[in-house]
Amino acid sequence: MKKNIFIYALLISALVITACGDKKQEEEISPDYYQDVAFMPDKDLEIQRYNLEVMKSQTSTRTPCDTIALMEFVLDHYPEGTYLVHFDRTVIYSVFRPAVLYYPSDRIYVFGVIAKSRPGERVIEVKNIVGYDQSFIDLDSTELGTAFFYLTLFQCLNGNFSVVWEAPIPSHGGFNNITLDHWDFNRTPYIRVNFHYGQGIGHINYNYFLVNGLTSQPHLLMTYKGINFQRTIANVNNDKYPDYYEYLFYDLGDRIIARDSIAFVWSEKDSVYYNTRNRRQIRLY
Repeated sequence: MKKNIFIYALLISALVITACGDKKQEEEISPDYYQDVAFMPDKDLEIQRYNLEVMKSQTSTRTPCDTIALMEFVLDHYPEGTYLVHFDRTVIYSVFRPAVLYYPSDRIYVFGVIAKSRPGERVIEVKNIVGYDQSFIDLDSTELGTAFFYLTLFQCLNGNFSVVWEAPIPSHGGFNNITLDHWDFNRTPYIRVNFHYGQGIGHINYNYFLVNGLTSQPHLLMTYKGINFQRTIANVNNDKYPDYYEYLFYDLGDRIIARDSIAFVWSEKDSVYYNTRNRRQIRLY
């Protein structure tokens, strides 16, 4: 009996000594060790610059105003927590590609998708705003930060970038890609910014029409498609602004039936889209 008590006392002493040692070790660790870098914009910026230097060292051929130079321009001229985002990867092992489009072929102008963090919140992470799963971010309660997307046109002159314009993209997560297209009606070029929309099992396109030329602020028209919703680009009144058709569906549970389509046209005077059957129903884009 005495032997068991002695062994038990030794175990208690060992636990106390270990706990004290751990506590002392914990006190010696800097408090910054336990802080999340997502709440330290200056530390995040330091990491981004380090990663950029690594990319420079691993790139054998550089050209003026290349993508690395654009990434550096964003770090130098935008607030902390701002990033040039990348395309969604088509397969898990594909390489990350920055979301940029050089236009035209002489590479004087480049479109890029920028994501900015909301001041005072957690710094966003690109991995949390790009891809299908990230289209559910508005339903997330883990406070991953709020991303504000912008389609931005940059100009390259004498090896230096400048911002021509930037246009807000009304979405916070689920970015997929950007493409250049032309409107069938009059061949007006437009940039299509595609987002996944997991909640509706579909996608949303934010289409930026260059109705007044490349260097003027673009015109935004939103289109989308899913299992029971659809909006498509159309020409209704033969002006330079694109219109659209909104489709209505019957969802019968076992099948979905297209019921009707309603035309919306752009009012240049009021800067809204209005329902051609009911002018009191308007949309901003």
